Amino acid sequence: EKLRISEPSNAYDFGQIVNAVNANKDKAACAELLTVTDPKKLPVLLSNKLDGEIFLIFIQSLEYYVVGKDPGLVYQHLFYLSKAERFKVVLALLSKTEKEHVQQLFDLLAENQNHQYFLEDLAGLKKVYEL
Repeated sequence: EKLRISEPSNAYDFGQIVNAVNANKDKAACAELLTVTDPKKLPVLLSNKLDGEIFLIFIQSLEYYVVGKDPGLVYQHLFYLSKAERFKVVLALLSKTEKEHVQQLFDLLAENQNHQYFLEDLAGLKKVYEL
């Protein structure tokens, strides 16, 4: 059954959708969720629930489904994801392979650069992601 995605109004709703998306490893649904979610709200919606699995499905969903269509939105999500509680902890626990996924997404952002961010901004954000 296809997950019905609408903009979550609070952290609880967001968490429920993220858990369902994660349980099914449904990257397309996750991409849809991130597309309808205001990046600025991400830290609040994630609350203290960010973990490695959620982080990775976000990265992969943005990489596979969003970066080609809207690199500006991807940049915004990466920016605000880095402001989320537990971001540093999750980052510290990523494996080499998982870090490579993050690097790939940044490479795609550099290739698809648009007016919403500059390469200097991207370079600064890469440092935050310890790449």
